[in-house]
Amino acid sequence: NPSVKVASILSLPLPELSRKLRDGSLPLDHVFYAYVGKALQIAIETNCITEFLQESETQLRRAKLMEKRGLLYGVPVSIKDSIDFQGHDSTLGFIKNLNKPAAEDSVVVQVLKRQGAIPFVKTNVPQSLISYDCKNLIFGQTRNPLMFTRTPGGSSGGEGALVGGGGSILGIGTDVGGSLRFPAAFCGICAIKTTGKRLSKRGVMAGVVGQKAVAAAVGPLAKDVESLALCLRALLSEDMFSLDSTVPPLPFNEEVYSSTKPLRIGYYETDFFTMPSPAMRRAVRETKQLLEEAGHTLVPFELTNVEYVMFNYCVRGMFSDGGSSFVRKFKGEMEKGSSGLFFWLAKAPHWLKTLLSWISKPFVPRFSSIIRSMKENTVDEVWSLHHEIEDFCHQFIAQWKQLNLDVMLCPMLGPALGIGYPAKLSVAVSYTMLYNALDFPAGVVPVTLVTDEDEEQLKGYKGYYQDWWDRTLAKAFRGSVGMPVAVQCVALPWQEELCLRFMKEVETL
Repeated sequence: NPSVKVASILSLPLPELSRKLRDGSLPLDHVFYAYVGKALQIAIETNCITEFLQESETQLRRAKLMEKRGLLYGVPVSIKDSIDFQGHDSTLGFIKNLNKPAAEDSVVVQVLKRQGAIPFVKTNVPQSLISYDCKNLIFGQTRNPLMFTRTPGGSSGGEGALVGGGGSILGIGTDVGGSLRFPAAFCGICAIKTTGKRLSKRGVMAGVVGQKAVAAAVGPLAKDVESLALCLRALLSEDMFSLDSTVPPLPFNEEVYSSTKPLRIGYYETDFFTMPSPAMRRAVRETKQLLEEAGHTLVPFELTNVEYVMFNYCVRGMFSDGGSSFVRKFKGEMEKGSSGLFFWLAKAPHWLKTLLSWISKPFVPRFSSIIRSMKENTVDEVWSLHHEIEDFCHQFIAQWKQLNLDVMLCPMLGPALGIGYPAKLSVAVSYTMLYNALDFPAGVVPVTLVTDEDEEQLKGYKGYYQDWWDRTLAKAFRGSVGMPVAVQCVALPWQEELCLRFMKEVETL
């Protein structure tokens, strides 16, 4: 339709777009097909979409007749492959999951529809979801829309690429170690991982089913913070609480989100496990300075024991069964994807793991620790692990309360790594996975771009262990001038609104 101004529709931020859809000043068809067209273009460039949801066109016609117009009335929304949509596969990148359509919509999709949103595409993921790259044998490799040789991040990588490229105004993904935050940071957009139980996970497929040590969460991705807030307002509704009674009935707290009182903000530049790239360090420093100039108080926060948390809580927690259920998922699959190391270790017999761990300890202590963490645990050991994680969480909160903090400013891994690098760098998830182990809400906001000076400083990058992983990470960061770098904004459990308020502040400054 030549009279439709596609570019002006695509340039509208979500709050404005949804206002115009609700008051009827923008026709639903124009918006829907503008995004379908743009999504197609981004899909051709980045290979981020797994399928078009044909039903969206029927839903579009129905929406026009709706009396009650929800907060997301007429808004086209993209959803991650692993989120059930009736009549479509949730493959997780596994060939065996093809042609097994979901019997019903996940609760999140049901709520989106009741709020008037129109889910129109499903997006790509890495095989098994346990990776922060985005590739599988069914759909292939997804590329970063800002630089095609880079990964869009994962496991919500298709979402990152599509929203980052402008082909979707709002995406829904999941996060168990940074799976929302990596794609957002790598593709230059915003995302928030909620507290594990704040949004329903019914009908959302997990990479490792049944493990309780590292909390998975559902959350939105969008160009800006205001859009994330609008999405959470819509999702945290009566519909969500009645469809899934395990979700606490906590509606969106406007008062906290719109407050303007100065914040007390903890911060750190490194976790002493993964050495930050020069751009990551600069991102935290510049953000800290701007926040101080705006009247907020910044307090240094001392992170300790991240190495222990990574190996003993995260790796051991995810693979408490020695990785046997993880290996079972790959039975009959042709490829072992970007989770190669974990797959190989999970398959190795116990005696071999013990031997390898012992031999490699003096030379590559981190590799030795990963092998040690991949052993099969007894029930007794799993229980005491859960108990230990609870204790750790309370200690962390005590340290937070002692400093009287509202929120925390943290580094976020970046810039985007080259395609294929995440498979070799599983250890680099330390900045994000910490907050899955703690089950705190955490969001990312892009704050700067890599400069020539950052690139120059990278030549001196050594890492804390100076092992193969550190050398590989230095290589993976190289050649990124002009790519976005984000910071992470963290709040205490159930404080999503405060987290968003802080993200908004960072974004504005």
